[in-house]
Amino acid sequence: MKKYIYILIAVVTFSSCSDELDLKSPSELTAQGFWDTEEGAKAAHTGLYANLRASASNLWLLGEMRSDIWGGRTFESPFNENLIENNITVATAPFGGWAGLYTRIHRVNDFIVNLPDVPFTNDAEKNHLLGQAYGLRALYYYTLLKTWGDVPIILEPLKEIDASSLSKPRSPQADVMAQIKSDLTASLNAFGQDESYWLKKKIFWSKAATLALKGDVYIWSGNLLGGGIPDFTEAKTALQQISSMGISLEPSISSLWGVPNEENNEFIFAVQYQQDEAETFYNSLTGRSTEINPQYNDEGASMSDFIIDGANRYGQSEKTILLLDDNDDSRKDATFIRLYIDDNGGAGYPTYNEPKYFGSIFNKFLGRVDGSVRIFDNDIPLYRYADVLLLLAEAKNFLGEDPSGEINLIRQRALGANYVAATDAYVNSSPTANANAILNERYKEFIGEGKRWWDLRRAGNSFVIDNISFLNPGDEYKLLLPITQDMIGRNPLLDQTTGYTN
Repeated sequence: MKKYIYILIAVVTFSSCSDELDLKSPSELTAQGFWDTEEGAKAAHTGLYANLRASASNLWLLGEMRSDIWGGRTFESPFNENLIENNITVATAPFGGWAGLYTRIHRVNDFIVNLPDVPFTNDAEKNHLLGQAYGLRALYYYTLLKTWGDVPIILEPLKEIDASSLSKPRSPQADVMAQIKSDLTASLNAFGQDESYWLKKKIFWSKAATLALKGDVYIWSGNLLGGGIPDFTEAKTALQQISSMGISLEPSISSLWGVPNEENNEFIFAVQYQQDEAETFYNSLTGRSTEINPQYNDEGASMSDFIIDGANRYGQSEKTILLLDDNDDSRKDATFIRLYIDDNGGAGYPTYNEPKYFGSIFNKFLGRVDGSVRIFDNDIPLYRYADVLLLLAEAKNFLGEDPSGEINLIRQRALGANYVAATDAYVNSSPTANANAILNERYKEFIGEGKRWWDLRRAGNSFVIDNISFLNPGDEYKLLLPITQDMIGRNPLLDQTTGYTN
């Protein structure tokens, strides 16, 4: 029997979920008996989410940093400029070692292979756990496919450290997508009619999460891998089921963000963070009190009492500032706190004033103040219902149907009492105009949530080139990342991503 010490460590570091572990004695979780008990399997299950959280910052970078959101003014030296500027070569290839995602996959593989043989008091619980694991594996492989295209497919757990047995060639995207779809089917089959949330918490994968991922996957496959109408239809059908599972739009943006609001109806699946356990990476989008306290917000109020101790390594681009420079749209204030060097005689700056602009603080995941410190312990959603609605709009648009209903639900929520249907409602237009309207709403809605790069990619190459100033026609090969020479050195069966010269 293999040793699973890493999962025991994960259990300790993911202690907030210990309420699902009714352990009689630590000695029961020995290497020899790890997969012999229900308690051991549930400990392994907890470890899967600790592993996912360890990859959360990479998932964010992969899904957003190459888009048009960032690249603006920062208070300190900026991070990941090569990603922002799409300045990527083999020599500067980011995310060596596949961004650590195969480590996560190996551990999910262990779970999928071993769980069926573990005796459970309630087989429905076992099935739910298996549905979660297949969903997580689909998520990881989908991320790999979107990032590198052709990637190795590994479905068996790592049994021994043997370099020759670890070497595998990259499988074609079509085969990787087929595996993702197979895992989605396996996940839905395991969940069956069970639409519940494990421990009634959305920090665990669920049938709703699998359906959201399925909609995302099938739109990508339909548009970029030749799946066409059948795939768009599958996506639409999956996404339409989610509203019956206790998931809905929150009535206002303000009821989404902040630690007290994490049990809202809109979140479908979120990565959990808690004080003394793990904090988010979003403190890198804030700043230090020495920089922030002398400034004023856009309402002209002093920031002198603002409690913070972070860093400011990412600044919103001017394109993002101008996109959100609409005082009728609640997403403006919900997303950023804009800082200025003076209070403009007490009037503040209702609209963007570049000469006076100092920078911004990302406001969505700003944590909470505890005494004299700020704790960054927001749960971070990977899917929420606004995402589902706008994915549904995409599927409808690809099917030649009217997507305006879903677009306008998002607009109406954002504008609230300021929404006037006669002037603010989107009216169905051409497929290209519809696609741009959907992308525009997704841009404003999901800043900081790791979506924008994937949204542009899913829409099609031309939408990426049109929106990313650092990419030009002929740069389409850059939409996939190269792999490092070190990766090829460790696995000689790997070929370099097409278009890159070693």
